[in-house]
Amino acid sequence: MKKQTAGREQLGEFAPQFAALNDDVLFGEVWAKENELSAHDRSMITCSALLAMGAPQLEAHLTIAKNNGVTKDEITALITHLAFYAGWPKAWSAFAMAKDIFGSEEEK
Repeated sequence: MKKQTAGREQLGEFAPQFAALNDDVLFGEVWAKENELSAHDRSMITCSALLAMGAPQLEAHLTIAKNNGVTKDEITALITHLAFYAGWPKAWSAFAMAKDIFGSEEEK
């Protein structure tokens, strides 16, 4: 997995401890444990949680998910399933993001 630097790039001077925790612990340690969960599975879980919360980070994580091998079919199934648990409006918003990110991918 590519080394995460977004925390330091965006918040390094303003919130250095948070930036270090984001880059070194969350992404450097937790996300790096491929022997426990693959990057693909972590992306599916993370997108599910962010969608359920209505978190603005969902869009960035949808891109990460695509880069981690999550397919258009998988992400549409995930969003459809979560619509019944997280809410229809959240699913509509997630589909708009996913369509932009996964829309050009051939169905498998």
